[in-house]
Amino acid sequence: MKVYFYHTQNIQYCLGRMDKGEFPSHFLYGACHLGDHGIGVVWHRSPRKNRSRIATALYTAWRILTCREHFDAIYATHYKGLELIVLLRAIGLYRRPIVVWHHQPVVKSASRLRELCGRLFYRGLDRMIFFSKKLYNDSLLSRKALPAHMVVGHWGADLDFYDSIAVSPSNNTFTFIATGKEQRDQPTLIEAFNRTRRHLRLFIGINPDPNVPNPNLDAVHRCKPADNIEVKEICGLLPYEIAIDVAHADCVVICCHKTRYTAGLTTVVEALALGKPIICSRNPQIPVDFDREGCGISVEYGDVEGWQHAIEYIATHPEEARRMGQRGREIAERLFNDKRDAEEIAEVIKETVGR
Repeated sequence: MKVYFYHTQNIQYCLGRMDKGEFPSHFLYGACHLGDHGIGVVWHRSPRKNRSRIATALYTAWRILTCREHFDAIYATHYKGLELIVLLRAIGLYRRPIVVWHHQPVVKSASRLRELCGRLFYRGLDRMIFFSKKLYNDSLLSRKALPAHMVVGHWGADLDFYDSIAVSPSNNTFTFIATGKEQRDQPTLIEAFNRTRRHLRLFIGINPDPNVPNPNLDAVHRCKPADNIEVKEICGLLPYEIAIDVAHADCVVICCHKTRYTAGLTTVVEALALGKPIICSRNPQIPVDFDREGCGISVEYGDVEGWQHAIEYIATHPEEARRMGQRGREIAERLFNDKRDAEEIAEVIKETVGR
């Protein structure tokens, strides 16, 4: 059995850095381990330059329809860029099943026309894999979501990769670290750390083109970080470089705005893999209950005082923080790791193809 693996990111770049030990495999959503379960992979080749969404969909359809290698199904990390193939599948003009990760809940459209088009589109997805039970349950409220086509997956980190960069904790200043780009609530985080005066390394994603606005960086500058906050500008996909910094930190902080999806999950699984305690906005979409599992502290959205108290507790209870990290690593080994993810995905693919 073989699948055509589609990703919105440049797969060849990821694989090249993986060969050098500089890229965690979970960014390829278990595809690297499907061979362990008897499933071969045809790797999609991304376009050489950025294209519009329509152009990307046309390019992706052309790559798939003209592929000379045999494959039994399409396995995709997102339907973005795959729309044309999904529509062909929905109307019966494409025969191979499509298995795709769904990053947000399926919702009802306010427009009747868009809702009707959406119902047609979702018929082209043979399996949708959701990152959490909450996303799954929220999707059931939409008529477009068919329970027989839905499953919950356990997307998790490449533990071998993080073991290779793990370092022993130092006795220097207790350091917090904030990474990630999507939906981050920088004003709340900066205000909390301005009050506590605890050391924070804050990563901000920027666009190097001077003609393109950088709203994240502008927002940080408006918040006037104190001297205890070290702002580091990053550009592009740098999981290895960021992971090295996270490995040297003592606690991972994830302060987000309210969203309908698992904003911050990539940072969460990285922290679990490295055995770091976590302070995170209380996002019900995240599949880890930090307080119940004892691996971190949850704080309500926009709660500066709650963040301040959580930061102080972690900084003044280093032994408990260490135990939180250990519990997090145990969760990663049990549930959220790329090898378990690949095993679940292989089962979904085989069952879908078998039907």
